[in-house]
Amino acid sequence: MKPMTSSTPAILPISNPQTTVPSAAQSQPPIVTPAISTFISNITDTVRNGLGQRRPWSELIDRSAISRPDSITDATQRIRKNYSYFRVNYFALIAIVLGISLLTNPFSLITLAGLLAAWIFLYLFRPSDQPLVVFGRNYSDKETLGLLIVASLVVIFLTSVGSVLISALMVGLAIVCCHGAFRTPEDLFLDDQDTAASTGFLSFLAGSSSTTKIASVVAGRV
Repeated sequence: MKPMTSSTPAILPISNPQTTVPSAAQSQPPIVTPAISTFISNITDTVRNGLGQRRPWSELIDRSAISRPDSITDATQRIRKNYSYFRVNYFALIAIVLGISLLTNPFSLITLAGLLAAWIFLYLFRPSDQPLVVFGRNYSDKETLGLLIVASLVVIFLTSVGSVLISALMVGLAIVCCHGAFRTPEDLFLDDQDTAASTGFLSFLAGSSSTTKIASVVAGRV
């Protein structure tokens, strides 16, 4: 008798491969581009809102209000009153002088831009739980912070960047003091001088929601 053969075909085992995610992709840090965009947007909004509080520039350059002060005491009082009124304009003038100084010194501008980029990409928006790898060596978060502080001190005090910044600030302050001393403040509305001291440019920056978000990002790294 011939052996009976089964008519059912043999079932071959079929493997169902699962898609595996590479470990490198799992450990890939989150993209920080949106955070940087938010950071820049917050700074832009803060500066724009701060400049919105400036006084009319026509009042600042009014030639009819220019007169020589009677004494040093009179000049000091004028500077104090004009500073309370033209606070935002004065900060804008100092920023313009600082910007012109950096534009006329490309090395200082490039160095400061590189230092700022290092702080942003290597510390502020880098995940603190992941070490920084440079030439095969791992640097912890504290080591990265220490290196950035040392680099900042070297750039500011051991290069021409520091002298450019200090010179620009001194020139800006000299312009502000000269204008404040020779600008007669009698035609200015100084009745709300007490409230102007609390609504100036720097106090606006300190109390703005945009700056609070920026400060929270920096505080989260400490």
